[in-house]
Formats: sequence, C-alpha cells, structure tokens
Amino acid sequence: MHISEGVLSAPVLISGGALAAVGTTIGLKKLDYDRIMTVSILSATFFVASLIHVPLGPGSVHLILNGLLGMVLGWASFPAILTALLLQAIFFQFGGLVVLGVNTFNMAAPAVLCYYLLRPWLSQPKSRPWAAFAGGFLSVFLATLLVALSLALSDTGFMATAKIVVAAHLPVMIIEGFITMFAVSFLARVQPQILGLTGLAGQYRPAATKQ
Repeated sequence: MHISEGVLSAPVLISGGALAAVGTTIGLKKLDYDRIMTVSILSATFFVASLIHVPLGPGSVHLILNGLLGMVLGWASFPAILTALLLQAIFFQFGGLVVLGVNTFNMAAPAVLCYYLLRPWLSQPKSRPWAAFAGGFLSVFLATLLVALSLALSDTGFMATAKIVVAAHLPVMIIEGFITMFAVSFLARVQPQILGLTGLAGQYRPAATKQ
C-alpha cells in the first residue's frame, strides 16, 4: 500500500501533502490529550501490522488496520498514521519522506470518512458488528482506490498497476473487516470507554477526540 518515492508527479505530491497537513492539524486540535495512550497504542499497532508482508502472486500485501483506527480515533487517525509512516520511512525505508503526505492521506482519510458514515450504527449493539466489519472493509477499499487514483493521476501508464493494487487487496479487505469487527465487539464488552460508548444507548464518539 505504500507508494515509493520517485513514482508520483509533483502536483499529486503537493496536493497529498497539503491534504495530509490539513487532516493532521484538525486531528491534533480535536485530540483529547488525556487519551494520548490510546492513540499511541493504535499508532504502534498500525506500525507493526503494516510491516508484516504476505506474498500474493507477483507481489505482497500487508494488513493496514486503518478502519480500526478510524472507528476508535476518528480525526486522531491522521496524526497516528502520520507518525507510524514517518517511523517506517526513517527506519525501514518503506514509502519515503517525499511521499509521506500522500501515503498518510490515502490511509487516514478513508478511516475518518468511515467513522462519520458508520458511527450511528456503532452505538447500537445489534448493528455494531456489521458496522465495524463495513468500517474495516471500506477503509481498505477506499485506501486502495486513493492509491490507484494517485498513480493514475501521475501517469496514465500506471493504470494497469492501479487495477492490480485494487484486485490484490480484495482478500485484505475481507480479513480487515473481520479483524475490525472482532476488535470493536471485544472493546465494546470489556472497555467501552475506549470506543466512547456511554450509557445503555451507547452514545458514540471516538474516545480519543474532543467534541
């Protein structure tokens, strides 16, 4: 899912960097610093999960978990993912510093979007499992579309690669849907405050952000 340096055009790099900066600024403003430990743990989880590559055909795929971050962190997904990607670029040369903004936006924006789309159903026990599954599935799906769009806008010669990226991540979308579903269901039972669930109705907001 990481786009390497030297691939994207300057307009795409600049646009992605600007959008990531806006998202990170909003995320930091909304971040509840009493919950910084939750953000740190999920940032570390994202960092580790995306280091484990599974061979698939001529390439490889890896877990992303941006859907889980979105369900728990909301806008705080931006600084959490930015930090993890920055450390991966510095220590393991995954992605790169020049494409850091594009990679951050491609993974964090779907997480925030899915949070806003699905939060009405996350607060209800009956609909929570499938809403969490949809969050995990759609976050990866939208991230692959953004990666494909970034490649296609940089050079039409990348269209074939863009299609392969989407197709190769179909198994990851399903796996992450189940991981997010089980993780959210488990947290709702043992630590509902992490999900921002309060009361019997389970009024929901991301625990790591302020209203």
